[in-house]
Amino acid sequence: MADTGTRTPRERYRAQVRTEIKERAWEQIAAAGASALSLNAIAKQMGLSGPALYRYYAGRDELITELIRDAYRSLADTFAAAAAPGPDPAALAHALRTWALADPQRYFLLYGTPVPGYHAPGDTTAISQEIMAVLLDACAAAVPPGAETTPFAAHLDTHRQWAQGHDTPPAALHRALSFWTRLHGLLSLELAGHFTGMGFDAEQFYAAELADLTRA
Repeated sequence: MADTGTRTPRERYRAQVRTEIKERAWEQIAAAGASALSLNAIAKQMGLSGPALYRYYAGRDELITELIRDAYRSLADTFAAAAAPGPDPAALAHALRTWALADPQRYFLLYGTPVPGYHAPGDTTAISQEIMAVLLDACAAAVPPGAETTPFAAHLDTHRQWAQGHDTPPAALHRALSFWTRLHGLLSLELAGHFTGMGFDAEQFYAAELADLTRA
């Protein structure tokens, strides 16, 4: 983010140090996973004492929360850009895979195994809801008027808390949930290496599943 010149030198320095701490944290996560994140190790890399580093982040959980917010914001911006030409679930699906492959550890921080002992504050879900709202808009635009309401879609119509008040027809709710779960399932398996050695092209598998979802 560009500096507007309104911050004091002290504020600019603090922002720079916090940014470097996050960069070091991502390096640790890439090497050993989020559960191994250590502020003391980051302090040592940066030539700081442990107590000095805690002036910038109160603890591991605060740092993880900041990384989660950044990751969600990155995906939200990616979805917004993909939806700019018009609501299209396929465009969002391709954008999701590209984003995930670009930084698998960032993806796993959001959608992988929870970090032991970490509990995300409620405000981190606001950006994730923004992401889901873009998908709901796209699915609502893709479902034709009068589309058949399946029994599960009817169930979702009375259990739509996850849609956060989004005025989405039942068939579109079902479509959005199917997109989200099936594509995340594929990505999680691919990025974790479970397709390695199976002899097929994971990108083509993803495209085939997307085509099936689009036809549904």
